[in-house]
Amino acid sequence: MGQENEGQKNIEVKIKADTVLFFDMDGTLIDTNLANFLSYKKAINSVTKSNNDLTFNPDKRFNRSNLKIAIPNLTKSEYERIIQEKEKYYDEFLHETKIIEEVADILFKYSKSHRTVLVTNCRQERAMATLNHFGLADKFSDIFCRQFAEKKEKTNKFQNVILKLGVPPNLVVAFENEEAEISDAIEAGISICNIIEI
Repeated sequence: MGQENEGQKNIEVKIKADTVLFFDMDGTLIDTNLANFLSYKKAINSVTKSNNDLTFNPDKRFNRSNLKIAIPNLTKSEYERIIQEKEKYYDEFLHETKIIEEVADILFKYSKSHRTVLVTNCRQERAMATLNHFGLADKFSDIFCRQFAEKKEKTNKFQNVILKLGVPPNLVVAFENEEAEISDAIEAGISICNIIEI
């Protein structure tokens, strides 16, 4: 308990009057890993019409790359159908998501006094369903979901939001859990000491 309070105090030292808070969602503000995995599992079983022996790993998010490894003999159309079905089934497993208290506490504390921005690579429908499940949607000044460049390449979500909002990167404190996204935050000009790794 004391350690948690100490960690929160260290974070709060970084938050000044003009700080803009960027929050990632999956694995940072809300633990969605189990719900995500169960959605994939149901979609895989539905599309392949077989009960694949997939096991949940709480330390690793199941994603499109894992799907190709877990079931290497999928056709392109099966793969695409699984991705679509997975999104459809997600709401059934919302009860398997959990709020990450230390990050949510910061969001609740600063949402009335600071600009709070959701910066996530998940689809808007899923982001809103998850936020609404926990009553968090109204805690954000702005919500930015998955963006793709013209060639369907993933964009740097931090760079995108900084440009759209016109926020100087030196005013941003970002909460993030993925190494690749932390690299993107640094590339976007956010100081490494203002990136809170969850």
